[in-house]
Amino acid sequence: MSELPGWLTPAALLATLVLMTALEEVRPLRRRVEAAGRHLARNVAMGTISLAVLTLVQTPFLLPLTEWAQRKQVGLLNLVALPAWAELALGVLFLDYTLWHWHRINHLWPFLWRFHAVHHVDLDLDASTALRFHFGELALSAGYRLVQVVVLGPSPLALGSWQLLLFVSILFHHSNLRLPLGLERALVRVVVTPRMHGIHHSLYLDETNANWSSLLSVWDYVHRTAVLGIPQDEVVIGVPTCREPRKVTLGRILVRPFESHPEDHGPPGRVERPHAPAAVRGLAP
Repeated sequence: MSELPGWLTPAALLATLVLMTALEEVRPLRRRVEAAGRHLARNVAMGTISLAVLTLVQTPFLLPLTEWAQRKQVGLLNLVALPAWAELALGVLFLDYTLWHWHRINHLWPFLWRFHAVHHVDLDLDASTALRFHFGELALSAGYRLVQVVVLGPSPLALGSWQLLLFVSILFHHSNLRLPLGLERALVRVVVTPRMHGIHHSLYLDETNANWSSLLSVWDYVHRTAVLGIPQDEVVIGVPTCREPRKVTLGRILVRPFESHPEDHGPPGRVERPHAPAAVRGLAP
């Protein structure tokens, strides 16, 4: 198989979204701030707009560029002949690792944060937050994706497999699902989980600037950016400068990237919460 069937990824995403939305109502991890219906409608609307833009700017180029890189043997994965299984596995690993760096710079570079902040100003964190990315961020990420393809040279199957796993993972770890603690402590050694990613959405700057992994959690362990030991009842979702519901309406978040919010990156808007070393290592309830 040279690439995944076109129907597989959207079908898996819809099924995962429905499943996570149902389960998080049965076993919620954090208490809601906004009404669930209003929150879901806003995030679906934002996701629909952003998906339309991403489709326009990425679809005409991504697969053709991937196929061109394969034909011309461009990219790191094409420097040596690899068995199909190794090329697939390394393609997924390299794509996921380079995404870790993209996520990190979206937090550290003020221009990119303007767009990424739309994802973080959500007052609740649930599966629908996985849809809530500004169209500007997705357009910029499409450019980065093309760079990944040229530098790494993944096959269409590796790229499609990684995207499928990534999208399912994003819906899963944004969910407000309370998993049994023992199970989640086992899972977090391999993949990003709801408790781990909930800390990343904390309003404290040193917690937001941690847990940047999107699929495999190993990258945060490697770079010592994993912060796990914050109890979920101490995690406040959002950004301190955007705590009022009137500031997170669809109209407000669409224009937010085009406004200046320098306080997002430090006092008085962003403060840190000191952590004892022991509190960072083990996943808290």
